[in-house]
Amino acid sequence: MCSSDLFRQAPSVVWAALTDPAELDQWAPFTAARDLGAPGETVLTLVDGPDKTDIPASVVRASAPTLLEYTWGDDRLRWELEPSGPGTRLTLRHTLAKPGTDAMVAAGWHLCLVVLRHLLDGSPVGVIRVREALDHGWEELRDGYAAKLGG
Repeated sequence: MCSSDLFRQAPSVVWAALTDPAELDQWAPFTAARDLGAPGETVLTLVDGPDKTDIPASVVRASAPTLLEYTWGDDRLRWELEPSGPGTRLTLRHTLAKPGTDAMVAAGWHLCLVVLRHLLDGSPVGVIRVREALDHGWEELRDGYAAKLGG
C-alpha cells in the first residue's frame, strides 16, 4: 500500500512528527517506546481505547529528514519526505504481512494523516485510533479504498 500527501511544513518539522514519541502520540495509531530517529530495536504499542498491544519494531533506516523505515511486527513502513516548495511531500509505503488488509489499513492511515495535518497546521483535533475511527468515516473510507484497490 502506498500513499502520498503534501504538507505545508518543512521536512524537518514533518520528520519530528514521525519520530518524536510525544508527537506520534498525538496522531499515530501507536505510541513509541523511544524516538524513532535512530536505527535499533523498540516497541510500538497499538492503542485501541483501553486496550494496548505491544508490538516489536525495529528502525531499519533513519536518514533525517528524508527517509524513515521500520518494521512493526511483520509489516514494514517506509516514510519518504521530499521538499515541495516550502513544504513536504510525504510518501508512506506500508508493506503488509497479512494479505487482504490493504483497504482497511489505507483507511486507517488516511485518518491518521488527516489528524497529522491538523496537528502540524496548529489546529489539533485529537488522536483517532482503531475503534474511534468508526465514528470518523473509517468504514466509508475502507469501502472507497477497496473499490480503488480492487479488493
